[in-house]
Amino acid sequence: MAAVVGIEELRRPGGLVVRVVAVAVCYYAAARLGLLRELTVEGAVVTPIWPPTGVAVAALLIFGLRCWPGITLGAFLAVLSLTTPGVEVLGVLSGNTAAPLCAALLLRRAGFRTDLSRLRDGLALVFLAALAAMLISATVGAGFLVLTDGLPGHSFWPVWLAWWVGDAMGVLIVTPLLLALHRARLPLPLDRWREATALAVVACLLVPLAAYSPISTLFLVYPVVIWAALRFQLVGSVLCALLTSVVATAAATDGVGAFAGLDRIEVMLKLQAFNGATALTALLLSAVIIEQRNTRDSVEKACQELVEVLEHLTAGEAPPPRPRPHPGAPDDPGDRSGASGIP
Repeated sequence: MAAVVGIEELRRPGGLVVRVVAVAVCYYAAARLGLLRELTVEGAVVTPIWPPTGVAVAALLIFGLRCWPGITLGAFLAVLSLTTPGVEVLGVLSGNTAAPLCAALLLRRAGFRTDLSRLRDGLALVFLAALAAMLISATVGAGFLVLTDGLPGHSFWPVWLAWWVGDAMGVLIVTPLLLALHRARLPLPLDRWREATALAVVACLLVPLAAYSPISTLFLVYPVVIWAALRFQLVGSVLCALLTSVVATAAATDGVGAFAGLDRIEVMLKLQAFNGATALTALLLSAVIIEQRNTRDSVEKACQELVEVLEHLTAGEAPPPRPRPHPGAPDDPGDRSGASGIP
């Protein structure tokens, strides 16, 4: 129902303007956060994780395609805060806008659900939104830099790869987190708060130790991510993956811990391999768990209805009519509004 309400409000001009401005502000704020940690590849400054792409894809999925001007405005403000815009800014703006739009359209085509309740939703977000759609922003952005002599031709591929991976990581980490928070319901039961606090304490102690230790112990974070996915599904696992990626990125840009003694290319490869594996583990594992839980609930509900029908038949009574699913509910086969939130 939240998606339907959002779509109706978007039809109001005032509501659309507010959402466009909100998307622009969030995009710009995410860009400033992403620029706190930078790496230099072939003379170009890149970010290992570019959060604005995740914000843009989530905004399009939640608010609809009509909020796309906020992405362009936010990207322009981000560029304006760094340098005086030139001709190359057209490539950055067009690529950074077209890639999230393409991601949202591909997800809608695939029947994506924003609750990420199926494994196919997780796979679609990974392969369609992150890996495929972000090729657009990397290719257009790096290509414009080469065409405008802002980047030597031989540096195209290293910069392109760093650009693509940074955008993809933003989608893998930030988009599922925003989608999960959008659908989250509080408060948690008291016993879950205790376990959540214990998980947070363990993660805050173990993740920095694994990232900053001179011994390569990054693998120690995976049991924490698995614990979060098993017990708290998408919100817990993605929050844990975000913490892990931020701490690992800080260690990598400082050149310490598991990233000490490596050149910039090696740091980039090791960091992105680790961040990608962590994000994939969190996203796909939580999607599998949610799908299995929903299947179990559906089977239990069907068994309960079958028992009620048998009881009425045994008593010689007509079975009670089955209530129709509420519009927008997961059991409603005719519902399409909850698939993507895109009008």
